[in-house]
Order: sequence, then C-alpha cells, then structure tokens
Amino acid sequence: MTSLTVIGLQWGDEGKGKIVDIAAAEADAIVRFQGGNNAGHTVMHGNAVFKLSQLPSGILRPGKQAIIGNGVVLDPEGLESEIESLRRADVEISPDTLAIASNACLILPLHRELDALRERLSGAARIGTTGKGIGPAYEDKIGRRAIRVGDLDQPDRLTAMVDRLLDHHNCLRTGMNVETVPRDALLATLGRYRSILAPYGAAADERIHAIAAGGGRILLEGAQGSLLDIDHGTYPFVTSSSTVAGSAAAGVGLGPGLLGTVLGVCKAYTTRVGEGPFPTEQDNADGAWLCERGKEFGTVTGRKRRCGWLDLVMLRATCRLSGVDGLALMKLDVLDGLKEIRLCTGYGPGDEEAEVLAIGQRMMAPVEPVYEVLPGWSESTEGARKRSDLPAAARHYLDRIEEITETPIWCLSTSPQRMNLIRCRDEGFFR
Repeated sequence: MTSLTVIGLQWGDEGKGKIVDIAAAEADAIVRFQGGNNAGHTVMHGNAVFKLSQLPSGILRPGKQAIIGNGVVLDPEGLESEIESLRRADVEISPDTLAIASNACLILPLHRELDALRERLSGAARIGTTGKGIGPAYEDKIGRRAIRVGDLDQPDRLTAMVDRLLDHHNCLRTGMNVETVPRDALLATLGRYRSILAPYGAAADERIHAIAAGGGRILLEGAQGSLLDIDHGTYPFVTSSSTVAGSAAAGVGLGPGLLGTVLGVCKAYTTRVGEGPFPTEQDNADGAWLCERGKEFGTVTGRKRRCGWLDLVMLRATCRLSGVDGLALMKLDVLDGLKEIRLCTGYGPGDEEAEVLAIGQRMMAPVEPVYEVLPGWSESTEGARKRSDLPAAARHYLDRIEEITETPIWCLSTSPQRMNLIRCRDEGFFR
C-alpha cells in the first residue's frame, strides 16, 4: 500500500480541494477523515465550478472509490443536496463509487439549532462557527449519545438511543427557553435519513484495508486547517475535531504506520474566517488587495475572509506538527502586481517565554510579527509551467519560504484552473 495524507497548514481555505482533485488521478481511493459540512472544497473542471462540503474531492474522478470515514460527522440532508447537485452535472455517484463508514456520527437538526442558539446567546464572546452543528455533533459523539449511520438499521435499539439523546438536548433547550424536540418527530427524521444513507453505508475500514491489501493507493483528505485543530489550534477559536495528519489514522481506521507521505497545503499569504487571533492580518489596502484578487469568501458560508501576509512562524510549526514532507503552495498569482511583499519570519521582543508554547497557545497572547520585506513582481505568474518560468522575485519568495519552514515546495498553483499547477519534483504525489 502507498498512501498520501493531505492537510491544511493554516486556518483552512488553503485550496486542498484542488490538490486532492489532482492527486486523485494517481489514487485508487480517496477518503475524507474528519470534519463535517463546515468544510468547503472548491474544484474547477474546465468552466465548471464544484463546491464540495462532505463528499471527498476525488468523487469528481471517474472510476475512483470515494469514502467518508468514521472521523467525519455527517449531515444527511446536506449530503443528499450535494449528491443531487453533482448528478445534475453528470457526475456518477453510486454505491460503487461512494461508501460511508457505518460508525460515522450524524449531524441532526437539533445540533444545528443548538449551534445557532449558543452563538446568538454568546454575543461578543461568540466563537464564529458556521452554524452547521458540527460542535454539538462531536459533543454527542464524545458523550456516547450520538446516532451513527449503522444505528439507522437497528430500529429495535433506535428508540432507546433517541430517548438518551433527547434527555440531554431537551434539558438544554428548556434552559434556553426553546421548545423541546418530540421523540416521534426525531424518529421520523431518522427514518428519512435511513433512506438517504442506506445505499452507501459500509464497513469502510474493511474496504480501505482491502484496497490496501491489493496494493492500492489511498489518498487521505483532511478538512479545515492545522490552526483550527481542537488541541493544537488557537483554542477556543477552533473546530471540534483534530485536523493534523496524525488524526487521519483514527479517522479512517488505519494504523499510523500506513499514513505514508504528508502533503501540507498553504496559501502564498494567510486568511482566516471567524473570530480569533491573526498576527499578520492586514486591515488596510494590502488586505483589501489580497481579498479582492484572491476572491476570499467562504465556500460554505460566503463570509468575507480576513487576509494578511504569510506567517512563516506558524507555517514552520504546523509543518513540524504533522511531519510534512512537502508543501503545495496555492494562489501565488494573487501576489502578482504588488510592489513589495512581507513575510513574517518571527515574533517581536517580549515573547521569549512563548517559545516553549504550542503555536496555537502562543498566538492567543498578543504577539508582534517581525517582517522581512521582499520586492514584488509586475509580471503575471498565471499559466507558468515550470518554477524557472516565474519572475526572479517570485522565485526568491519561494526560496525564502523553503528556507525558513525547512520544507520543500512540491507544487504551486497559479490559478484556480486544474491545469495551472507547477510540479517542482519529478515524482508524483505518491512515493
């Protein structure tokens, strides 16, 4: 077996969808290992734009096996809508091309409602969630009261499981002065979910191991970014799952020794959606340039992203955290036309003690970025086919990223189009 694990190295929205879509051409199976439909992956095929939230990005590649792993929390209604949208675009989705882990936990309407209620009641202390119910669904998973895909096929047990779930949620809802959820209404919803998911439910780990035993190539697809990791990110402004490479093993049912190569995806600058610290944020003309040129609006929520310079302190730390073998650097073309570009290479005086802290914890304290100012370039990088075709200033920019992160750039993107990807090494994505 050969495997490739693809993760985001910033606060999400790095461009993982494009990389997974391209790398899927070399894979036999593409497996999503964590997160929910709060993650949005945008993939362009010719003039068509596909926005995926729960389906692995490799679903767009004919003849590939797409699997939603047990580490994912699944919204059946969102999945149904996503499948229907792709079918209208003539993308084949069937039990032969899509499998869903039977031990994946479900996102229910009450999870979305609780998510929205908490954000509204938190006021200025809100986290900035997408309102998709991801956090409450993971809470129920850890609390051992979640409904899982395979439970829908066990009607004799389901009523007792629903009662246990509602004992918890209706107590919360009463305390928030919200109408409680009737048992029969939730059971009816679960009956509809069963009809949506029944064709795809499977022992996903067994299917993955069968592919591996046959020498297949497995692509493990992460969602969000490393600094949104529940343990290592800028807590509490994080997601509710582990987004680093090590979580791929638990999220699909593989031994950690089978994770193979790790490819970390990052932008040529930095963005963030929602609340939380962002040391290199530029609330000025430079930030507006990055936002406008980069079309920085969330795939799932449509929210405007906060934009800033590339933070190499953060990037070096997240590369080390996941043992990243190579970088996929996205959106280099967004920097075309800037007279000068700044790289954060350190944090300023007064935070020496913070050196011992995890990067997410460190960012929660005020830090002052130290910038290295580099010359920009006026030439267009879009459509370049080799690194040597890029402007000299752009090549110098890439060199500094590699030097400071101590990680080689394996590929770099110069437009949303699939064809505009420079390969910086002779080998493929798998090795």
